Order: sequence, then structure tokens, then C-alpha cells
Amino acid sequence: MAQRVVVTGLGLVTPVGNDVESTWSALLAGRSGAAPITKFDAAALQVRFACEVKNFDPSEYMDRKEAKRYDAFVQFALAAAHQAVTQAGLEGRFPSPERTGVVIGSGIGGMRTFEDQCSIYLTKGPDRVSPFFVPMFIPDIAAGLVSIRYGTKGPNFATVSACASSAHAIGESYTMIRDGKADAMITGGAEAAITGLAIAGFQNMRALSTRNDEPETASRPFDRDRDGFVLGDGAGVVILESLEHAERRGATILGEVIGYGASGDAFHMTSPAPEGEGAQRAMRAALADAGVDPAGVGYINAHGTSTEQGDIAETEAVKAVFGEHARRLVFGSTKSMTGHLLGAAGALEFAVSLMVTRTGKIPPTINQFNADPACDLDSAPNRMVERGVDVAISNSFGFGGHNATIAVRGWR
Repeated sequence: MAQRVVVTGLGLVTPVGNDVESTWSALLAGRSGAAPITKFDAAALQVRFACEVKNFDPSEYMDRKEAKRYDAFVQFALAAAHQAVTQAGLEGRFPSPERTGVVIGSGIGGMRTFEDQCSIYLTKGPDRVSPFFVPMFIPDIAAGLVSIRYGTKGPNFATVSACASSAHAIGESYTMIRDGKADAMITGGAEAAITGLAIAGFQNMRALSTRNDEPETASRPFDRDRDGFVLGDGAGVVILESLEHAERRGATILGEVIGYGASGDAFHMTSPAPEGEGAQRAMRAALADAGVDPAGVGYINAHGTSTEQGDIAETEAVKAVFGEHARRLVFGSTKSMTGHLLGAAGALEFAVSLMVTRTGKIPPTINQFNADPACDLDSAPNRMVERGVDVAISNSFGFGGHNATIAVRGWR
């Protein structure tokens, strides 16, 4: 018999807050996390701003010697995992470690480590490359280290599907619990790709906004004058459990995962399929898995990256799937504030979708100055909306044509 899957813990490290409470408050207030880059000298780049994580102190979650051995994306993952595990009341006492797993996605992994060690190799020679180089940068190491920290011995791996990585991580974790292959999962995503090399690559493919003089207004999903996405760093981790497992230990339940859909575009390396055909199939699959009629959805956290093709294709996909109801729900993009966390975006936006069902408050899509006629759905432009939402879905789409949609329901 299929198991019901519930959420019992959330943890976030984001460009607008270093925990769930501060992140949620910033999003409801419409606060942008974009600012000039501080982590390195960006003077030579065309794009000199991003959504960095601010005032993060890894020593709150690990000792300084340990932190030096971890890339920033791992530090963020461990911090978010600690928050989630603590909220779930599971710190140090997972009831069934052999049936508790970890799946944490990352689109890029330890980019800063890779860049730094490559420079050392080229300037100082191979003998000076750190022996920690490989375990510091590989994308799966976050999942491995979280598993080691909490002694979980169930399914343990990473998902790497570009900007859909952590949505796939949560979706696959949900599936394993639903199908009885695990009782609990620590799952989500982490990314720390704000480096000179990564920005140079994205800027040269003309994917990034170039509004260096006004970074706070640079991320403009669905706005006619959008000119690309803003790169962001951070992590999101959630605790999923079977309902039976959660109730047996008296856990506080935050919400329920009710559906997951995944698809491939089979179309283009970076561009979405026409009319968001792949996105349509992911959303339909998630709704079918959830047993929910499209009219039952009150909020969609859009992938909404602030790119011309992507925003239009996703809008067309939502219209195709939801019909007339598309104009009655809120279809908003929190990337207008957080920027695009790449492989961590899906986990952050899953948490946002869950919070919407818990609070009845929907964050705005900021920087809406001139509406794009092709993106004519209600994105809660520049305003927080208060509305009861029973079911919300979160969309994540990655380079390579990877699509994932997760449906959540508020806990009753």
C-alpha cells in the first residue's frame, strides 16, 4: 500500500536569510538579495553582481578545521540539514537509520574549489594540488557528509540535473518513501557557484542580467524588459517521512507531499521546448500522481528565471495545463528576490510552496514595471497576497531539458 509522505523539518540558507524564518520574512516583504559581488574581485567581468549568501558563519554548524575542508556548497548543505533535522526533533536519534536516507542535489558542486585548485595546478604545479580537491568539489559529497553526520544508512546519492537537481532529489525521496523503500529522507539541494569562471560562462552565453548599476531590480520574471537571470547561492533541506513513521514518534507535521512529475524536453541544450511541452507533461504527471484536478491548485511557484524564452514557455505551459483556472491562481516567481540558485532552487522553492499552504501568504514577484503581454497571468506583482491555498506546485526546469514538478498540500 502506498505510504503518505509528510514534511517534518525545513532548513534554508539563502541570499535573503540564513534560516527559514528570516528568508520567509524577507520574501513576504519583497526584499531583493541582489548586490555587488563581495566574495572576489569582479572588476574584469561584464556582470559584477549576484545574490550572495550574506553573514553566514559556518562555525555555527561545524568546527573551523572541518569547515576549511568543505566547499561552501557543502557548508550550506550541512547548515540547512542541521536546521531541518533540529526542527523535526531528530537530532541524534533517527529511529530507523537503515531506513533513513539522504538525497541532496547540486547542479555544479564545488565550483570555487575547482577554480582555486585549477589555478594552483597551473601556477604552482601538480604537487601543490590539495589532497582534499576531489572530495571537496564532487557534487555527491554533500549527501555523503550529511549521511555521515547523522548516521543514516538508507539510500544515499546526489541528483545532478542542472536547475532541476534539488526538485528531483525531493521528488525521488518522496517516491522512495511512498513505495516503502525508506521511512524517512533528508533531502534538498545546495549550490555555491558565484565564482569568476561560472559568471564568465553564463555571461558569455548571454544568460545573465547585466544591470550592474541597479542589481536589486535586475531579476524581473515576466517583465517585458527582463534581460536574464541573476545567479544565487544557498541551500534548502527538508525532512520527509512516511505519515506512519512521523505519527509514531509524535512529530509535528508541516505539510504533505502529494505528487511528483518528471519529464525530458528532448529538444535543445539550453532552450525550452516550444509552448513548454516538456513542462506541461511534468505538471500533468504531478497532478495525476496527486489525484488533484487542476482547479484544486491555488499557487504555482514558477521556475520563472527572468529569461525571455523561459518565462514565455512556462506561461504557455501553465495555460495549457490549467486552462481558464490559470487566471484564477497565483503564478509567481520568488527568483525575483533570491536570484537563481541553480541546483538548490527547487528545494528553496519547494519550501516556499509549503509555507504558502501553511500561512495563506503568497510572496510577491518584485520588479514588475512593464508587464510582458505574453506573460499575462497573475504573478502577485510587487505585492504580497493573502489567500488560503490548499494545494501548491513548484516547477523546476534545467539546461538539458530536465523538468520536475512537485505538489504539496497543507496539513489538515
